[in-house]
Amino acid sequence: MSTHSRIPISDSGRFVRQDSPFRAWVTADGSSCFPAAAGRYHLYVSHACPWAHRTLIVRALKGLEEAIDVSVVDPIRDDRGWAFQEGADKLHGWDYLSSAYLASDPDFDDRVSVPVLWDTVTGRIVNNESADIIVMLNGAFDAFAANPGLDLYPADLRPQIDELNARVYDTVNNGVYQAGFATSQEAYEEAVYPLFDTLDMLEERLATQRYLFGERPTLADWRLFTTLLRFDPVYATHFKCNLRRIADYPNLSGYLRDLHATPGVAATVDMDQIKRHYYMTHPSINPSRIVPAGPIIDLTAPHDRAKLGG
Repeated sequence: MSTHSRIPISDSGRFVRQDSPFRAWVTADGSSCFPAAAGRYHLYVSHACPWAHRTLIVRALKGLEEAIDVSVVDPIRDDRGWAFQEGADKLHGWDYLSSAYLASDPDFDDRVSVPVLWDTVTGRIVNNESADIIVMLNGAFDAFAANPGLDLYPADLRPQIDELNARVYDTVNNGVYQAGFATSQEAYEEAVYPLFDTLDMLEERLATQRYLFGERPTLADWRLFTTLLRFDPVYATHFKCNLRRIADYPNLSGYLRDLHATPGVAATVDMDQIKRHYYMTHPSINPSRIVPAGPIIDLTAPHDRAKLGG
């Protein structure tokens, strides 16, 4: 196993994503060590990271801004990990997010990732797995949410949502990284063709329904959205995922604009930080660290997705 700026690459040239080491849960009924409460938990995020972006979206949609505060890391990551600009860590004044990991596990010696759900009472990380955090934000904090009636993970759809999420995670969310960080032709092709097979499938699926599971978005839509948002500006060029652009898919591109128009979502998008992070943080891919000027993408352009219902 080798690393490029702490990016784990196998001897065969394949990107290997590490497992999230902190997987505890916040519960609404107090059945865990971490009962839901307003003001107790804090999110550490990057506006550049698609995994962290999911948590910001669900927090906004549920109306949890008053209940869960946020600290944002700098988009330029180096070998020391995610850093804070002066004063950006609202809780501790830390210089690096690694301090949160070491406070939770003094023996931690792995790649520091975002998002992080931090507990101010016990002074430790509860969870650093975005898939877990968005489920908790969707259901555990309803007593403190401005929009408690919104359920993005309805019980009757969970098996189908989980099944689709598994494919989208493997081939799309993580697939772009597997293609982009590959250091062998074989590893790159193993990732890039399944990626576009899934995008083709999603394009067909969205031809007859507004969202992935009908007339209302679920967590599956928001998990996909943050990757689609970054696809044409970053992944198509920086990660060599260039068989097609999202702009070349009529249904997926309209769907992207439709989701972006959801109240509260546009405010979570920072394209400047997204582009600066990717193009300036991976010198093995972009040694010049030049951030491209384009492409120009109008996420506010009209779409006709409403004709499909919802």
